[in-house]
Amino acid sequence: MNRKKMTSSRRHHLKSLVLSIAFGLMEAEAKQAVIDKEAYMNEHCSPLDMPGSQQELQELCKKLHQQIDKVDEERYDLEAKVAKTNKEIEDLKLKVVDLIGKFKKPALKKVRMSADQMLGALLGSKHKVSMDLRSNLKQVKKEVKEEVADVGDWRKNVEDKAGMGGRKKMFEGEA
Repeated sequence: MNRKKMTSSRRHHLKSLVLSIAFGLMEAEAKQAVIDKEAYMNEHCSPLDMPGSQQELQELCKKLHQQIDKVDEERYDLEAKVAKTNKEIEDLKLKVVDLIGKFKKPALKKVRMSADQMLGALLGSKHKVSMDLRSNLKQVKKEVKEEVADVGDWRKNVEDKAGMGGRKKMFEGEA
């Protein structure tokens, strides 16, 4: 690409031309806005004729109040419509961001942290919370079963320990 650099005087001249054209367009737009405003006012607002009597003045005030109420209702309806549209726009923007998938879920690193450190990180340094997880556990006492163990001959109690409460001996005797 063989582009020649623009000289500073040429650049300055072009910039001044663009600014003068833009200034002219802005003036024309401002004049058009004034003309449009006058046309709207002439179309929608009739010239005010001041009545002579008090009764006619009260009727004029009632008429003006009715027009004000009508305009306020329209304004309220338009504001509600704009608010609804803005909410829809925000929802659609969120959907677009979700569809693009700009935000990737980062790979989480394993962090060794105690419960006190975790609460400190979550609640900030102004909250001093100490949490001893073991203090909340139920205390269980172990019952030690003390069995008197005879170290004697195990065959002594065989008949007593035989099934059906010693009835085994009775059946053996009959047979």
